Amino acid sequence: MVPPNVAAAIRGAGRPVCVYVYDREQLRANVAALRDALPAGTRIAYAMKANGNEDVVAALRGHVDAFEVASGGELRAAAGLPAIFSGPAKTDADLRAAVEAGATVNVESLHELRRLQVYGGAKVCLRVNRTHPALPGTHAMAGVPTAFGIDEALLPEAFAIARNVQGFHLHAVSNNLDAAAHAAFIREAVAWAGDAARRWGVPAPVINVGGGFGVDIAAPTGTGGRFDLDVFKAGLAGLELPDGATLVVEPGRFVAATAGWYATEVVDVKRTHGQWFVVVRGGTHHFRLPASWGYSHPFTVLPVDAWPYPFERPGVRDATVTVAGEQCNPRDVLARDAAVASVRAGDVLVFAGTGAYGWEVAHHDFLRHAHPQFITV
Repeated sequence: MVPPNVAAAIRGAGRPVCVYVYDREQLRANVAALRDALPAGTRIAYAMKANGNEDVVAALRGHVDAFEVASGGELRAAAGLPAIFSGPAKTDADLRAAVEAGATVNVESLHELRRLQVYGGAKVCLRVNRTHPALPGTHAMAGVPTAFGIDEALLPEAFAIARNVQGFHLHAVSNNLDAAAHAAFIREAVAWAGDAARRWGVPAPVINVGGGFGVDIAAPTGTGGRFDLDVFKAGLAGLELPDGATLVVEPGRFVAATAGWYATEVVDVKRTHGQWFVVVRGGTHHFRLPASWGYSHPFTVLPVDAWPYPFERPGVRDATVTVAGEQCNPRDVLARDAAVASVRAGDVLVFAGTGAYGWEVAHHDFLRHAHPQFITV
């Protein structure tokens, strides 16, 4: 079901409809729900990479404690709130800007650490790629060989170089739906960080456990399609931090995914080699995840009664369809084998759960098609 305020925004969009709609209150509600599940005093840094739309960022100011950024552009967009700068390939310009902005830098390597010292005065958290049990999720970033973080075995060398180490960045996974496992991971990470802080003389350490709170992108509005906050809260009950320590989390997808909808108008309905295709004004150059992750994204048909032509309207009832985009590319597909009761040219397909890693990771200018509209409600 499409929320009434979202449906109204879609119906008021330009034709042919192609629009992202973001809901401020849903963004804030997601932050509040996560905060309630976390230990008191936990700082929430919104991972801007999930959705850096200026209205989204503005809606979260005053509701999150910081922004986690991964580029100079994101750092500028975060102006006015504390920033945490991550990423494995920071340029010298990035490091200078981080120091000038007073950002905390999640340092990814010994070489980056040496370069950062040149600019002096940076607040440093060492991103450590630890050896630990695998955590469920779609993208593992620690506990396995990746480009992220400093190998745990290199910590003695890191502390020989570093000045002003404030703590540790221990982000390990993206899009984990197992809330019990995530709570266990945070408990273990806190224990590890407490031991490391004592060993290396880091008083009142920052323990940044990153994000990774998942949303089931194949069923964003269905039951069981979100990280279970009740299970998570129970798993963290009674967690004790080292003296003076601050726990930090960096949610992105969890905050933004369910606060966004991608709506696109049906341009044609056609049958080819025995299969029905619904062709839309839009596609993976606007919303790339279905093609890149190899899944079929659920959608709702929003009927549009108006039909401006003097001939019969293409459509199909009670059928299984493939939703294809406007590109000259057979992989431009948003949904496959999707059952529809009715869909016609001129109707609008609404894809829920697209507020995170939707527009942000798409190849926007392929074929130079027009960009979608962006509406915030």
